[in-house]
Amino acid sequence: VLGNRCKAEDATGCNRIIQVLVDEYPEFKNCVCTRDDFCSIMTLLGKQCSIDKDIVSTETKLQWSLSALSKQAYAANRTCLDVNKECVEDEVCNKQLSLYLKVCLVNKKCNMEECQEAVRFFYQNMPFEVAQMMTFCDCTQPDESCHRARELLHGKPCAVTAVPPPSCLNVIHMCEENELCRKKYTTFRSKCWRHVTKKCYDDEACLETLIKDDMPCSANADCKAAYISNWGTMLRVECTCQNLLPPEQSLCKLFHHMLHSKSCFS
Repeated sequence: VLGNRCKAEDATGCNRIIQVLVDEYPEFKNCVCTRDDFCSIMTLLGKQCSIDKDIVSTETKLQWSLSALSKQAYAANRTCLDVNKECVEDEVCNKQLSLYLKVCLVNKKCNMEECQEAVRFFYQNMPFEVAQMMTFCDCTQPDESCHRARELLHGKPCAVTAVPPPSCLNVIHMCEENELCRKKYTTFRSKCWRHVTKKCYDDEACLETLIKDDMPCSANADCKAAYISNWGTMLRVECTCQNLLPPEQSLCKLFHHMLHSKSCFS
């Protein structure tokens, strides 16, 4: 170690040691990354390695505290093109955006897991006001530039488009099998859809009533934060309810509405 610079003198040997650690001590796979860059060790330690919103590096927090963009009050109905331009023109936001795009657009080849990880890092590292601007931006006109900006800000297509698209039932099932996603889904449901209980999942009449009433949700700041926290998880992957048996349709439509409808925040 020389000052603040670290250099691996024997990369091959170092990588071998890391692999042994991962094999012998599974807890290494549940590590938490606090750096604001992406390094090869993250991949070596396993795909479960994730950024925890509560322990973002002091350096990143300091950078955002100096950002002019972070001091703007949230305004609804912003176009994604305007939000994207403001991020690019803001030094701190541009740096975070570049890190994310470097992973999700590298050589136009998509690794969904790595891109989702980058999207999580991108949204969890920014102030709530900025995250709101990006999450709830939209395009009111058939403007190709705006739609392209929205796709970039929302991880499309790499982080959210699977081929073929999974059913929304499978998305929830896969999410509940993943510790990180399950935790976010539990928070999201409790903050936004408290009346949607697991007991209702098996009650056709209950499901039909919820969907018919357009499922009003809390839409408060905690709900918005929980919705934003879903970025970079299976919960944001585009899903479908086609080709399902009739008994599964109502529950699938319920999940699709919960995960992808923005009527809650309109």
